[in-house]
Amino acid sequence: MAEDPTGALVGFAALDGDVLEHLYLRPDARGQGIGSALLERVRRASPGGLRPRVFTRNAAARASYERHGFRPVDEDDGSRNEENEPDMTYAWRPES
Repeated sequence: MAEDPTGALVGFAALDGDVLEHLYLRPDARGQGIGSALLERVRRASPGGLRPRVFTRNAAARASYERHGFRPVDEDDGSRNEENEPDMTYAWRPES
């Protein structure tokens, strides 16, 4: 979880093994390094690698993952998520 100086929640990440289930930021918290800090925390918690899924239409999230060294490894038509939204799986592995 990430909080602003007043203690209000501005973002959170949820990890299940190496699957990054969620990484969300309040819109007004974007562009401040908070997402990068959350991503660094989950990388430390999953040192063997991470696999986030992101909706295909979420170009900002896809670009952010790619800036942080993630690469797309899979695409789906939306049948694997409850929103029925086409999505992509990204992967990051630490450099050896």
